[in-house]
Amino acid sequence: MTKRIREICSALPRVSVFADVGCDHGYCTRYMFERGLCERAYVTDIGKKCLQKAESLLAAEIAAGKCVPVCCDGLSGVPQGVDCVLIAGMGGEEIVRILEGYGLPPRFVLQPMKNSEKVRAYLLSRGVTIERDYTFFDGKHYDLIAGRRGGNDGYTDSELRFGRDNLLRPSAAFCEKIGKERAELRALAGTPMSNVSRRGILDRLNELEVVLDAIENDL
Repeated sequence: MTKRIREICSALPRVSVFADVGCDHGYCTRYMFERGLCERAYVTDIGKKCLQKAESLLAAEIAAGKCVPVCCDGLSGVPQGVDCVLIAGMGGEEIVRILEGYGLPPRFVLQPMKNSEKVRAYLLSRGVTIERDYTFFDGKHYDLIAGRRGGNDGYTDSELRFGRDNLLRPSAAFCEKIGKERAELRALAGTPMSNVSRRGILDRLNELEVVLDAIENDL
């Protein structure tokens, strides 16, 4: 099990019915069953070959009627009543599309590959409590967003863009991520481009500088 999978699994709550969207090998669902964190589960993937990997790993649970493999787009083939949905390894816009089509479950664990701010904006617009929202590293940087339906955290603009935990308790992974982005943008700013593009780069650079300065001042 990779560090990325372990990190995702660490955020999974105890529930009755669990759904793993785009399940790949099914490692997260195996984790849920091994630790008694769910009674039933759905594993879904849009590709039959990918789903077969999870079916092999979870053969005993499938045979016992505890796990149902579904070849479908997102949650389109999963009945209502799921208590927690895991969606990992997809773009933020795709995650939002899937949740909009199914409805927001009571609990969620999301690991967008990009556009994390769009996921946060969608969740907050639906009235949620985001309990974990941070960056970790496993060969590359990943964002993890987990929480529950109900309440409203009232994120600031900066928290929406960077993740609340990253600003309140900045990790080495987060600092490295935005430091790397700053270096890349500084190099890009020195190349020929339109005034509009340069303005966008400079605005983003300023935003990164403010965050990094705040972190350094708190150290």
